[in-house]
Amino acid sequence: MATGAYSIGVCNGLLGDPLPSPQEVVALYKANDINKMRLYAPHQPTFQALKGSNIEVMLGVPNEDLQRIAGNDLTPAYDFVYGNIVDNRATINFKYIAVGNEVDLQYFQYVLPAMRNIQRAVEAAGLQNQVKVTTATYSAVLDKTYPPSNSVFRAEYLQYMWPIIGFLAEKGSPLCANIYPYFAYIGNPSSIRLDYALFTAPGTVVTDGRFRYQNLFDAMLDSFYAAVEKAGGPSVKIVVSESGWPNAGESAATTANAQTYLNGLIRHVKGGTPRRPNGPIEAYIFAMFDENKKPLPETERHFGLFFPNKQPKYLF
Repeated sequence: MATGAYSIGVCNGLLGDPLPSPQEVVALYKANDINKMRLYAPHQPTFQALKGSNIEVMLGVPNEDLQRIAGNDLTPAYDFVYGNIVDNRATINFKYIAVGNEVDLQYFQYVLPAMRNIQRAVEAAGLQNQVKVTTATYSAVLDKTYPPSNSVFRAEYLQYMWPIIGFLAEKGSPLCANIYPYFAYIGNPSSIRLDYALFTAPGTVVTDGRFRYQNLFDAMLDSFYAAVEKAGGPSVKIVVSESGWPNAGESAATTANAQTYLNGLIRHVKGGTPRRPNGPIEAYIFAMFDENKKPLPETERHFGLFFPNKQPKYLF
């Protein structure tokens, strides 16, 4: 999994049964030179296994906790930061706290207040230069994404995203975005070429002014950059907090397609995008294991790089 001097991360979802023990999981990360882990919520057994591993960790604040952490009482935010980050900072390399993941519009009002409270706790612990506070969003917040330069935040999200972008710019933190060419492709297969989604197009597919796009991943990532720029954040970097391709569940979800996409992604993140050519791109593959407890559709259960028995699905 190592890509020269740069290593791609992998999301460690826990919605499978059975899954290997946290100690086995961390050993599998290390054996495959995976040096970054996204963890969606605090999980003490995984913390124990991570100690001394030097794996960089993106730790999530679950969506169901946002309203509580966003309140005037700072205790929940301090409990989260001190109970998880501060208590383990000597032995675990925490890099990001992702406050919420693909938050629904009805709960979006809580994202920025929760981020601010978590930030206060991080600063109180003196960790603001080590641990960056962010949120993980997704393509549903964008509008007018074709061509990428036209992209803006959807009107109903803009009132929330504008101050979030301002917060990130002020604190020098990135925005996290989950980017899935797979879902874009299956949502519009008559207009999107499969080779464009799989990094295998032989030449330019989309021309956007001076920018030329040969793959959909770049177009989707640059759509975020265009929207962020228009929301007052030209300096805000984007971390790809999830990307992957399932290998079962519908016609495009095959092992061959997933292998092609993942190999293409791993090669591609060493460079940049047409809009942001100075790479590398920091990215996390979704996910380490198939998760058979995830809700339908069936494809959601087949994004793993490994089967639960630790056998790899793909060759890298």
